[in-house]
Amino acid sequence: MGLTLERPTQAPGPAVPRPSPRSGRGSRARWVWGWAYSGILSVLLTLTVLLGYLVTGIASGTVDWTALLISSTWSPGNLAFGGLAMIYGSAVVCVLALVLAVPVGWAAAVALSEYLPPRLAKPLRLSIELLAAVPSIVYGLIGIMVIRPFVADLGDVPGGDSLLAAGIVLAVMIMPTIVAVSVDALAAVPGRHREAAYSLGLTRREVVRSAVLPQARPGMRAGVLLGLARALGEAIAVFMVIGRADDRLPESLGDVFSFLVRPGQTLTTKLAGPEPMLAGTSGPYFAALCGLGIILLTLVAAATIWGTRGSTGRVARAPRVRRSSAWLRTPKHRLTTVVRLGALLLPGPPRRPAGPRRRGAQPGLLVHGLRRRGGGWHTRQILGTLLLLATTALIALPLGYGAGIVIGTRASAKTARVLETLTVAVGGTPTILLGLAGYVLFCTTMGWGRSWLAGAVVLVPVVIPVVALTTAGRIRSMPAEITEAALALGLTSSQYARSVVIPYTWPATLTGLLLGLARAAGETAPLIFTATVFFGAPALPTGIVNAPVQALPTHIFTLSQDSGAPEAIAQAWGSALVLVLITAGLLSLAVFLRNRFEGARRWTT
Repeated sequence: MGLTLERPTQAPGPAVPRPSPRSGRGSRARWVWGWAYSGILSVLLTLTVLLGYLVTGIASGTVDWTALLISSTWSPGNLAFGGLAMIYGSAVVCVLALVLAVPVGWAAAVALSEYLPPRLAKPLRLSIELLAAVPSIVYGLIGIMVIRPFVADLGDVPGGDSLLAAGIVLAVMIMPTIVAVSVDALAAVPGRHREAAYSLGLTRREVVRSAVLPQARPGMRAGVLLGLARALGEAIAVFMVIGRADDRLPESLGDVFSFLVRPGQTLTTKLAGPEPMLAGTSGPYFAALCGLGIILLTLVAAATIWGTRGSTGRVARAPRVRRSSAWLRTPKHRLTTVVRLGALLLPGPPRRPAGPRRRGAQPGLLVHGLRRRGGGWHTRQILGTLLLLATTALIALPLGYGAGIVIGTRASAKTARVLETLTVAVGGTPTILLGLAGYVLFCTTMGWGRSWLAGAVVLVPVVIPVVALTTAGRIRSMPAEITEAALALGLTSSQYARSVVIPYTWPATLTGLLLGLARAAGETAPLIFTATVFFGAPALPTGIVNAPVQALPTHIFTLSQDSGAPEAIAQAWGSALVLVLITAGLLSLAVFLRNRFEGARRWTT
């Protein structure tokens, strides 16, 4: 989902009067603000633990940064750790994803915002944005069943595992994000600019090109950068289709295109593979993997922060009207309209055609696959997933809500920007790094082994940023007269938070919680390392230490590795359907609550 910060554009200082930070009721006030500041501390603690894990790992051995950046040889047995092939693979799949997704995403956004009537655009926007929350493991399963055979036929290569397949999967994944953020950017353009352009006699295409796009361009670029951040940090979907071949670099410029249909490796797939388990927790092998993690974290953080910053705080220059020749206007307008409306057909996941040898993707197997081999339903996987989500919600809600209150009510404008940037950085952290850090901290150092609680704690940083940012945004939209009334009544800061802020912001907070849980429901990489097993775990654990669970995302991932078995693929599709239904239910509830309690006539999430 596209989540855009709306930072204050006025001079530094609070947007509305705020109650004096008088203690009032002593211990009760300290408890209220202690709880609120614990949310900020949780964000800082997450960054500290993650960076500490990576820095400690690098310090545990010798890292040859020159070789890591410019050498392509990766041979742990010979103590050769070159990451250039993985950096190249990450760059190639991300460029492919952007080349495929950006034109279609922008065209679809323009069609939704400027061409379609509202009664048709609203449900389409909701449908496309629901695709943005589809778990990545489901896209990986689609890649196995649809994209790999397509690449195998296209490049005449067995299997179809390749950089091209990974790029196509990422393009399908990030396209809804680009559409969602771009639609918001287009909708933010004031209507008076369109009216002024129409008054000059311009056609709709000329109005969009000359008056709308110049002002919406920063926000649309932000959508691309946020999509890039997701593509850089994605591990499982790419892991399932790229082939994971080391030391693959084109030897000449002519080999670049032929290498697209061959297996490769990226930074995330290297970290998601078995090597972090084999490397231990110290030594040059482990240090080299942590070095790759630093490189990945730096790239994702830069793209996330830059993308979020690019859509805020900018004032567009006056649009320059460009008018086409009269005899070209009608044909070009019709062609542009057809192209943009046609782009709406592409942001959804493709369907594999049914055939006698392709039973795994037939729609009937979605329902048939809901039943396990021995009969019954995926009870243990569903209960394990719900347990992880419920525990994550119980931990993340108070912490995220407290962080949002501090950002929105206690921090100055400059401090709020810093805290928002740190929160966005936590939200954009690749979950594979969270899983590895959780594995070392909980499973190894603390001796928990596989534990449902460790998995829930690792998922908490995925949810906290969404809750905190939606709460802070709601506080900034609070009418000034509400705060002035609180000041007139002489409320202390803690009374103001309890009596005014919490009742006003809880609908937005609940919406943010549901959105965060929808994303956490599909996370696979962190749970593989910390919480889940494929079989043998009870439906509900009886302890904390060495108490794994079964969950839908990791269940799908394990089944997808046996893509040659029709029964396994049927089971995977059934689990994927259940997971998508859980995610869609959370998102639909979030949209309903926002429209119900905030009175917003907006269907986007």
